[in-house]
Amino acid sequence: MPSLTTTSHRSTARRRRWRTIHVLGNNQRVSPRTQGTAANPLRSRAGLGPLEARLLELLWSRAQAATVGDLQQACPALAYTTIMTTLDRLYRKRLLLRHRDGRAFAYRPRCSRDELLSELVSGQVTGLLGASAESHVVLSTLVRAVRETDSALLDQLEALVRAERSRLGSGRK
Repeated sequence: MPSLTTTSHRSTARRRRWRTIHVLGNNQRVSPRTQGTAANPLRSRAGLGPLEARLLELLWSRAQAATVGDLQQACPALAYTTIMTTLDRLYRKRLLLRHRDGRAFAYRPRCSRDELLSELVSGQVTGLLGASAESHVVLSTLVRAVRETDSALLDQLEALVRAERSRLGSGRK
C-alpha cells in the first residue's frame, strides 16, 4: 500500500502537470513557472489574469460591442459561462461598459488600450513620487529608462515638459 506522502506527491505532480498542459482558447500554454511573467503589460500592471487580458484584447480589436456568444466564437475552447464570468469581472473592475442586447449583455472597453496603459503608468509614477522623499531619484530613473528605450524619446519628453510649463504659466495669469 502506498504511503500517504507518496499519494500526496502524486496528486501534487498531477495538478502541476495539468496546469502546465492546460490549454487556453488560443492554444497558449500556461506553466506554473511562467504564468506571472507574461510579456503583456496589462497582466503585470493591471493585475489581469491571462483570460481577462485575452478577452480585453479581443474587445479592443472589434469595432462594436460584443456579447458572450460573439467572443465564444473567437475562443471556442472556452465555456460560455467562463467567458460570461470573466467579462462580468472586467465590468466590476470598471474596465468594460455593458448594455442590454436582447436577453444578453454586450460589452465594450471603457477606454482604449493606450488610455488604460496611460492611467496605469500615471498611477504608478504618482505612487512612486509620493513614496520617495527624494523625487529626483524617481525622475532620473524615468529619464534613464526613456534614454535606454529610445534616445529620440528624450526630445519628445523635453517638448512635453516645455508644453506643460507653458500651460502652467498661462494658467497662473
